Amino acid sequence: MVSTASADKGIESLRSTGEAFASVAKRVSPAVVFIKVEKEMARSRGNQYMMPFNNDLFRRFFGTPFPYQHRRMQPRKHPYLMAQGSGFIIDPSGYIVTNNHVVEGAKKIIVRLEDKREFVAKVIGADKRSDVALIKINAKNLATLPMGNSDKLEVGEWVIAVGNPFGLSHTITAGIVSAKGRNSVGINDYEDFIQTDAAINPGNSGGPLVNLAGQAVGMNTAIFSKSGGYMGIGFAIPINMVRSIEQQLKSKGKVSRGYLGVMIQQMTPELAKSFGLKIDNGVLIAQVSEGSAADKAGIKRGDVVVGFAGKEVRDVGSFRNRVAMVPPNTSTDVTVLRNGKRLKLAITIGRLPDGEINSFASGLTLDKLGFAVQNINPKMARKYGLANGQGVMVTEVQSGSVAAMAGIKPGTLILEVNRRKVDNVRQMQKLISNGSNSVLLLISDERGSRYVVLKID
Repeated sequence: MVSTASADKGIESLRSTGEAFASVAKRVSPAVVFIKVEKEMARSRGNQYMMPFNNDLFRRFFGTPFPYQHRRMQPRKHPYLMAQGSGFIIDPSGYIVTNNHVVEGAKKIIVRLEDKREFVAKVIGADKRSDVALIKINAKNLATLPMGNSDKLEVGEWVIAVGNPFGLSHTITAGIVSAKGRNSVGINDYEDFIQTDAAINPGNSGGPLVNLAGQAVGMNTAIFSKSGGYMGIGFAIPINMVRSIEQQLKSKGKVSRGYLGVMIQQMTPELAKSFGLKIDNGVLIAQVSEGSAADKAGIKRGDVVVGFAGKEVRDVGSFRNRVAMVPPNTSTDVTVLRNGKRLKLAITIGRLPDGEINSFASGLTLDKLGFAVQNINPKMARKYGLANGQGVMVTEVQSGSVAAMAGIKPGTLILEVNRRKVDNVRQMQKLISNGSNSVLLLISDERGSRYVVLKID
């Protein structure tokens, strides 16, 4: 049996937790806003049903149209879609952060405060790649939300999501941090999501994820759902990333990102073995652009990046994000493994060109081999813009083979075998026929250059 003392202690603990949630809700709510957005839609043709499900905002579950009914609509000159989201005030003079997808393409933005006052907002700047936007209203002495440090957030820590799901203003939900560093969700170009089970629904987009100290630690952005509603998996952009983006948007209206000029891929156990390394993480350099920041720093193809700016490098996603967040022309350091030796190189970060993202190539683990190659002849060289003797070309790939599974296909160039340059088929045969149960290839195709390990049965 449970003693009365134990039961009382448990009740007191629950009461204390409840009071903590209530206190946080009371403190943060005045800084959270409801955002209504008017967006122009494509003109309707004849009588048809208005179905907002095809709208990107709805389709990604980042917002929801205002309540509607299926009805036949007559053509109008300027049909509009009303959508909604959330945001939070970061400056008493009226600066508000939200998701880019909430305000993207907006004809008119209305911000409603907790006290029911409404203001027309203007977009100061927006960054589609990270899905962060900065807007402003003409108001003063507004309540603001204190910023926390998302780097110090722990998995299992209590968090609270605040927003306007389905138009229900200032809704509070609680949960825990389920995971950190989710960088392969596939929503944005640059991802480092906090995963939470705090209920997030359509309309929460742009609202804050706060800790029990009442500090913003993230911006609620997306949910994983098969129904469009809450399923226990929500994603928030870390507040440190939001702040970095917001500061650039405020000062210059756009975001400049760091750039190395390399193609990278995740280091795998198979790749590590082929390179003679005893590591299970890091990022492999598959290609270095001539004249790039990496080239000038002395980074070479085949280097394995294990440190950047004084911190360990473990995977491709986090490395890309960290490079991107470093301001161009900043001097820092990168640590690489080259031929088993650890080197620390000084590097001056370049500027990411418009329309480009820091690139990476995928490494694949394989279990069987089968493909044919031939020397590059003058006709092939002209067709593919190659120099004679520049590697070996794949002419045929067996279906289901290790090569096929690695993404090798007819037209793929093989530039190196086991880290030795190959100019012809004979060279390649000698390098492969060494009794090893795997082979390391450097290949090149329309995606760029990358290393692959093929296991030989």
